[in-house]
Amino acid sequence: MCFRLIRTLALFFIPMATESATDAWTCPVRPAISVPSCTAGPIKCPSVDGAITFIGGVIEPFAGEIIDVKAPIVDEETGKQVIIGRMAQMTEAHALKTLEAAKAAWDGGQGVWPQMSAQARIDAMEKFVAAVKERRSEIIDVLMWEICKNTADAAKEFDRTMDFVAASIAALKKEVKEGFLGEWTAVSGFVAKMRRGPVGVNLMLAPFNYPLNEMYAMLIPALLMGNVVVMKLPNIGGLAHVLTAEAFQAALPPGVVNFLTGSGRVTCTPVMKDGAVDMLGFIGGSKAADALIGSHPRAHRLKVFSQLEGKNMGIVLEDADLKVAAAQCRAGSTSYNGQRCTAIKLVMVHEAKAEEFLELLIQEVQGLKA
Repeated sequence: MCFRLIRTLALFFIPMATESATDAWTCPVRPAISVPSCTAGPIKCPSVDGAITFIGGVIEPFAGEIIDVKAPIVDEETGKQVIIGRMAQMTEAHALKTLEAAKAAWDGGQGVWPQMSAQARIDAMEKFVAAVKERRSEIIDVLMWEICKNTADAAKEFDRTMDFVAASIAALKKEVKEGFLGEWTAVSGFVAKMRRGPVGVNLMLAPFNYPLNEMYAMLIPALLMGNVVVMKLPNIGGLAHVLTAEAFQAALPPGVVNFLTGSGRVTCTPVMKDGAVDMLGFIGGSKAADALIGSHPRAHRLKVFSQLEGKNMGIVLEDADLKVAAAQCRAGSTSYNGQRCTAIKLVMVHEAKAEEFLELLIQEVQGLKA
């Protein structure tokens, strides 16, 4: 069986329509999305002050370098990108102070959080979730402005994240109720006692495209099990996390969650070199992941949870409904501008149907609105 490989990104560079076959085709340039002045116009822009530190349960103003956070959207009055907040740019010294707070909260596994009962941690996390949900509209608004999601996609990210958190809490409640945290059970014919427990100090980094959802997919299970976390906020998409600092502060013991902001090379590398990080949670590129892992002095004992770059593939068989397949491959490759780790990058099409499928897929792409 023979298949042809189609790269979905290449479809955006196929000439749409030219006067003759010899005309050179150039990609059209469109003006940036703009809005009336946020200061005087009808549209209210968010303003989130991330010029803070959240270390050891304390939220304080940041005295170092601070940068403006700009939306991809232009202010019609000024012709410049809209400023929607500020973000602290931590140094190596700040990063190590953040790590020390996490180490103190962990205390070799004897800290308040790791020693707390599972039910007590559940109660604390439910308190945190309730506080975050109160800021739903603010977080959705910031996601829209900072990473340019539409209203529906931003709301979906928040709501899906809260659904995941609820499911994680429900799963732990079930295990507590059924006694899986320390009961004797039969596994593959052997009687064993299985007990789940925390790993230690975690460093977590999430990407810009789903800053809330991807971070919480790592963060919430780790916290529920008693781990402590240094959260590296993404340089783009970090303002949504700033809005959660007070909820963490109110719900969790000091140092259980700590924020790290600024350059990843400046902050995360010294944190890893210290050797106190027990687990790395990283969603991004393999080159950056390899650099972080390699900077740990005992990389052989470092536990790693990683989701790195991938080439997600659509497969179209000979008996497929090609119109449906083309529509689904277009949706899978272009939703949120294709800025999803689960987006379709490659399509394998049966050779006998490749030309017909390609024409249908081109039509689907041409039908997109700018």
